[in-house]
Amino acid sequence: MVDRRVFLIVLDSYGIGELPDASEFGDVGCNTLRSISKSKEYDTPLMGRMGLFHIDGIDYIEKNDAPIAAYGRLAEASKGKDTTIGHWEIAGLISESPLPTYPEGFPQEVIEEFCRLTGRGVLCNRPYSGTEVIKDYGEEHIKTGKLIVYTSADSVFQIAAHEDIVPVEQLYQYCEMARDLLQGKHGVGRVIARPFVGEVGKFIRTSRRHDYSLLPPKTTMLDVLQMAGYATRGVGKIYDIFAGKGISDTVRIENNSDGMKKTLAIMEDDFRGLCFVNLVDFDMVYGHRNDIDGYAKAATTFDKELHILIEKMRDSDILMITADHGCDPGFRGTDHSREYVPLLIYGKDIKAGVNLHTRDSFADVAATIQDIFEVEQQTSGISFKNEILK
Repeated sequence: MVDRRVFLIVLDSYGIGELPDASEFGDVGCNTLRSISKSKEYDTPLMGRMGLFHIDGIDYIEKNDAPIAAYGRLAEASKGKDTTIGHWEIAGLISESPLPTYPEGFPQEVIEEFCRLTGRGVLCNRPYSGTEVIKDYGEEHIKTGKLIVYTSADSVFQIAAHEDIVPVEQLYQYCEMARDLLQGKHGVGRVIARPFVGEVGKFIRTSRRHDYSLLPPKTTMLDVLQMAGYATRGVGKIYDIFAGKGISDTVRIENNSDGMKKTLAIMEDDFRGLCFVNLVDFDMVYGHRNDIDGYAKAATTFDKELHILIEKMRDSDILMITADHGCDPGFRGTDHSREYVPLLIYGKDIKAGVNLHTRDSFADVAATIQDIFEVEQQTSGISFKNEILK
């Protein structure tokens, strides 16, 4: 076995500019990084030194001299722009067809069966902002006990419930029922528990969100590494996104900073393999809420915490930073955006200043990681190991 650790950090929704097919998704003009870089709260000098501003297409931020990492941008080959498809592709699974979406709400037969299974009625059943839906339907939910079911432009079936009305564990059971129901043609990417607390007019969502994803339909790099005896450690939503498949152990997180704290704790452990991290606040807390300054501040905080992580890296460790899609807080609407994502690769054994330019698929990350660990590649993607390793 190769005595290495790879730390793969996904900055959820940290897009860097529209893809050539953005018009097919209504996303012409989107650029998450450009939007947040205009904020007075944005300051990411370490990511800049790693090569972020040298990436092809980023011509709106002053470049740093002599990048200390390898860098490039990734195009999404899958037909989608959501978390599940994005992470699956990072792990080497390209989705030829988009997951189903419901711009008019879920079909009546789906809602009726869900009501029968749970014994509760349903409110809303249409695309909605997660913060607005509890504002508009929260009071009725408290009075009636009906579940708030809503979706978005993504392939999701979301269930919101007040923790005093529906205990969180019971909400999770309802989500499991929905997950079993939503298969086949209605196989949405994720069923999401959205618990909230507070009084009318002051509702807030809690950190006890839980995602129930479809099982990946094909082999991912996680399966390959696990079968070869390597550790596959998940931080944050990773376990949920892959429905636990190929994950050797996992830790939940409360927010981005907690995610970095948990990752730093894992760095103290002796293991060989992959630590796969998702930092969801960029998307969930800021992107979907069109909070440009909040997103920018979160990026600044991550950059500061990144200093600590790099200082703790062992000589054989490799760090990869990327994203799964965009969610431009300065763009119209509140949905994900079809964008390129950044790729930064750092370590003592990584050649500094290598420009990987534009890669055709997120899956190149999976191919490279399998190559680094010297296991047979069983996923999509083209390895760039020889371009970056000394």
